[in-house]
Amino acid sequence: MAGADPEKLIAKADKLTKLTLTRWSADWRNATQYYEQAATAFRFAKKHEKAKVAFEKASKGQEMLSSSWDAAKHMESAAALAVELSIWGEVADFYKRAAELYNECGRAQPASDALAKGARALEDAKPEEAIAMYTDAFSLLEEDGKENMAFDVYRAATNVYIKLEKYTDAATVLLRWAVAANKSNALHSQCKAYLSAIIVYLSAHDFKQAEKCYNDCCQIDTFLGSDQGHCASKLLSAYREADVEEIKHIAKSSTISNLDHMIIRLARKLPAGELVPMQVESLENEEDLDEDNLT
Repeated sequence: MAGADPEKLIAKADKLTKLTLTRWSADWRNATQYYEQAATAFRFAKKHEKAKVAFEKASKGQEMLSSSWDAAKHMESAAALAVELSIWGEVADFYKRAAELYNECGRAQPASDALAKGARALEDAKPEEAIAMYTDAFSLLEEDGKENMAFDVYRAATNVYIKLEKYTDAATVLLRWAVAANKSNALHSQCKAYLSAIIVYLSAHDFKQAEKCYNDCCQIDTFLGSDQGHCASKLLSAYREADVEEIKHIAKSSTISNLDHMIIRLARKLPAGELVPMQVESLENEEDLDEDNLT
């Protein structure tokens, strides 16, 4: 079949899947082979639109043959071509469908990877959709007990939220990342995520929430005795004293310089807004600490 005309292959495959008076059942096995050969030929010829359609049909064929894994792979190929064509609605739909097919095989990791690929492609064109897909991606890994594989996905989701200046949502993802890090025994990553969340709250001009977050995190001994915990303590003290120079100095510290770039950029812009000295409140006046959400 090498060198066969892909247009003719598609026509032959389509004919095999249509029922007639003389064909009472579709021949999906041969049709799928034709669709796959046509898709490869179209892609090699850089006919992206036709290749995309052929991969969609090949995916459907593999589904009909009860091969969810191969169907998912073809759907991912169609999705990648939709990215090349900037058909963003199809990008989301195809990668989501690929994830569903991988899930049918009981494969959470490739399902999550498919969602993350789609999210990355959509970050600029459809950021809200990208966030939803990132959230689904790390949720799949959490449900499968593979939180240690989700760190890059948490990072990517946080980055999009920060770009959209949705700081509270960004902090929420960082705290979720900290929980995942704790479950994965990645204690250094846990402490970095806590400090990052505090910096994000400060970037949102929400000192009260930053301080509450710090107090909650300090219930975790690992954070309390860490470089990140000490850095957060110094940073909040400088805020209480409205010491702009000290805030800027801390923002350039090695502890903060070892955080993710998106957090470093926020920290280097601190303090955000006008500062006034604040009276330190005792922990007795703080709201009850919610320890359940920290580990």
